[in-house]
Amino acid sequence: MTDEHNKPNVEDIKMFAEVLRFYHDSGVTHTLNDDLHPDDTLSPANFEKSSVVPDRAKTRESQEIVLNKTSNKKSSSNANMLQWVEEARKAAANSANLAELRAAVCAFEGCEIKKAAVNTVFSDGNPKSKIMLIGEAPGSTEDREGIPFCGASGQLLDKMFAAINLNRSSNIYISNTVFWRPPGNRKPTDFELEVCRPFVERHISLVDPDVVVMVGSTACYSLLQTPDNISRLRGKFYEYTNSFLSRSITAMVIFHPAYLLRQPQQKRLAWEDLKMLRAYIETHKIQVNT
Repeated sequence: MTDEHNKPNVEDIKMFAEVLRFYHDSGVTHTLNDDLHPDDTLSPANFEKSSVVPDRAKTRESQEIVLNKTSNKKSSSNANMLQWVEEARKAAANSANLAELRAAVCAFEGCEIKKAAVNTVFSDGNPKSKIMLIGEAPGSTEDREGIPFCGASGQLLDKMFAAINLNRSSNIYISNTVFWRPPGNRKPTDFELEVCRPFVERHISLVDPDVVVMVGSTACYSLLQTPDNISRLRGKFYEYTNSFLSRSITAMVIFHPAYLLRQPQQKRLAWEDLKMLRAYIETHKIQVNT
């Protein structure tokens, strides 16, 4: 007689099937388990970290670059740009916890795209997690629901991390580079990234994760402050820091799931990056089961 309590949940079955599909699309020949032992290519010797992210001096320089880029446009609308960035930094610095930071972001009026947005998209997942993901900007589904990565790309993201035994309900935490949907789902402007960056930096410092995963080129451009192509940035670890952090944090870059939906052949590289993350977690004994 079948024990009703042992029957698998329908949603669990669906997720398992989708994870298997991701494995298949990625060319996976073996899976990970809780006793993962990294292979030679992912040994501690290969966890060399690359360049350190510049600190506030670089941030000030990037603010000036943004102003120079826009100085020949509508001067009346750009006159207070630097003031808004400083206002964002003050509001972020005055936020002592995540609840206060969320309130500060929701109250902030220095980013024009907020006016057309339905919701402020702040975060999702477990804020006590040691793994923090920073995405790009909310899409239409995210804007409607107020949750990052809840559309088609979010479903793929969940499958990707489920493949290495991580999920947003227990051991990953997710936010974005920009908190409001840009009109027409366009890329955020340099100013929109700049004015949101203090909140993102403070967000990272309050969560204090062991690993920050930058999802997509916009997140890399904003946080690493480099124009390098994501294909050049992926596959390695970085030391990330900002003016709110008292220590450097390991960071890595992965393809955005929206890109993988358009270019499914890149899922093989995405799988290599996920294995690299899981091996780093195991090698450094990061406690992900909170």
